[in-house]
Amino acid sequence: MSGELEEVFTSMLNGKLPGMWAAKSYPSLKPLGSYITDLLTRLQFFNTWIETGTPDVFWISGFYFTQSFLTGATQNFARKYVIPIDHVGFQYEVMKFPAEDIKKKPEDGVYVRGLFLEGARWDMDIMEVNESHSKILFDYLPILWLKPGETSKFVRKDVYNCPVYKTSARRGTLSTTGHSTNFVMMIDLPTKKPETHWINRGVAALCQLDD
Repeated sequence: MSGELEEVFTSMLNGKLPGMWAAKSYPSLKPLGSYITDLLTRLQFFNTWIETGTPDVFWISGFYFTQSFLTGATQNFARKYVIPIDHVGFQYEVMKFPAEDIKKKPEDGVYVRGLFLEGARWDMDIMEVNESHSKILFDYLPILWLKPGETSKFVRKDVYNCPVYKTSARRGTLSTTGHSTNFVMMIDLPTKKPETHWINRGVAALCQLDD
């Protein structure tokens, strides 16, 4: 048995993702069993997309190269309204209704699901970021509407510019495409507290948890 196969065997015995697999995989800190479940869920997501057409709500956590999906959304908007793509950006709106209540796609942009907040929670009563409940580390972020528009027309309100990462490691390397292997984007979440309040708490959004 080669050293690589022995490492795979040992990792599987310990319930860990083998390094040989991780080198070809999307970033994940999940144990082996949860990783396989997550992988099958991703395959099912894309298979359903192929069989039934473009979904009304996209599972943003399921993409290998999330930035290409975001670029595609801005390209569609830029082509529709004949605007240079480098003048287009996103505004963000957290929706009040669950994914099962969404029956059609937005006129512009995309609905996405699958994000978790670490260090804070989303308060559905006041529709803004709020303090976490005691002993609860993560909170599910409801459906997020990525609304493309001309950045010159954006009006910045009281928001927390929240970073989005693929894993809780919050670090990555620069890939050949010029994008980070872990950082995805920044999203604006409404808040009445100063932005520094959430920065000091290390609040971030994650595409997947470690369990």
